Amino acid sequence: MHAKFLFLGTGGSLGVPVVGCHCHVCRSLSPLNKRLRPSGLLTIGEKSFLIDVGPDFREQAIRYGINDITGLWITHTHYDHIGGLDEVRVFHVLHRKRLPCLCSKETFDEIHHRFHYLFRKRSGEECSQMDFTFLPSDFGQIVFEGVPIEYLTYYQAGMKVTGFRVGSFAYISDIRKYEEKVLEALKGVDILVLSALRYTLSEVHFTLDEAIDFGRKVGAKRVFFTHIAHEIEHEETSAKLPSGHTLAHDGLEIEFQLEI
Repeated sequence: MHAKFLFLGTGGSLGVPVVGCHCHVCRSLSPLNKRLRPSGLLTIGEKSFLIDVGPDFREQAIRYGINDITGLWITHTHYDHIGGLDEVRVFHVLHRKRLPCLCSKETFDEIHHRFHYLFRKRSGEECSQMDFTFLPSDFGQIVFEGVPIEYLTYYQAGMKVTGFRVGSFAYISDIRKYEEKVLEALKGVDILVLSALRYTLSEVHFTLDEAIDFGRKVGAKRVFFTHIAHEIEHEETSAKLPSGHTLAHDGLEIEFQLEI
């Protein structure tokens, strides 16, 4: 089945340029160094799935002509990954249907707390413009909106994070510490989208070198780095990457075939 993945945003939590920063990357005129908060659109046949919905989603949707989506997959509840939940309400307004959302129960509980007004009550019953499906375990498989999805779990500073896999494609963000079971769940992945924050050490994110090492452990044929901070200049870094490794940029779209 034909599939494609569009990088809606490839920046870290602050985006690039960073407010108030005057480093050479933040002052760069290259569009490759302009990064909105991390998100992607996975299209499988006629279905499209938004992975995370950061605070820049309205701008991303307008820029890339996103008029509808089949569903939303949420990795975790840091602001740069869910700050745009308000913005997806527009699909309910346009299409008069609840938006299917997939996430862990822990992620849902935090969303319900922080976006409580999205779960208003009518006639004593909770009524949401989104329809949540909970992942039943930390590792496993689920069919969501007719698409078989594999999922896996790791933790970032105590917060549960979900990684998603469809066939030979996987999306793994905000990872540094993980169990061996994570690598086992990614065995056979050909295309890996992976966060790589910067060159220097982070307590909660892979450095670029750590991300390269992780991609090699997975054995992915093509690795695309995202969630990139302003310490990384696009062209300088791209020239140094090993074969099969690509520094993604906003608007990059990759096409591939999926057997699902």
